[in-house]
Amino acid sequence: MKKIYLVRHCLAEGQHKDSPLTTVGMRQAILLSQFFDKQNLTFDGVISSPYLRAIESIKPFAKSNNLHVDVDERLQERILSNEPVDDWMEVLEQSFNELDFKLPGGESANDAINRGNAVYKSVMENKDLNNIILVSHGNLISLILKSFDPTIGFDEWKNLNNPDVYLLESNGVQHSITRLWEGYY
Repeated sequence: MKKIYLVRHCLAEGQHKDSPLTTVGMRQAILLSQFFDKQNLTFDGVISSPYLRAIESIKPFAKSNNLHVDVDERLQERILSNEPVDDWMEVLEQSFNELDFKLPGGESANDAINRGNAVYKSVMENKDLNNIILVSHGNLISLILKSFDPTIGFDEWKNLNNPDVYLLESNGVQHSITRLWEGYY
């Protein structure tokens, strides 16, 4: 069974791709590093969204364990629309219920699931990756998890923390999902 740790980034100053972590977020990144150290595993790799907040969230752990952070564009945040959306929470909820729904210039939930699962597939096909950390964003992580457990939806997304950690154990046929961060801090 491969162990794929899905990590939502720490608290950031904004939603722009270059938004840095807040002071609290930087402390959370240290806690995240300590959390992974306590897993008593040798990690084979770290793959992150290209967004600064994701990279900064895992940087302390990667640095202290001499791991290179590979950037994968497919782990970037999901775009709901290329225009501002006033009722974005309602739109997001609709997108979790209607997986093909999308706004102009946006990405449907199914589009995001396919993008995220392409990363999952590449990890599963790589025999050198058995314990891996994927750092991304709440929306995409929720949708990846939803593809393995259809009961995961909008409410689970709303209950995510910054940061958050889920463990997806998989042999390609059988999967289990465990939330690890809840109650950790």
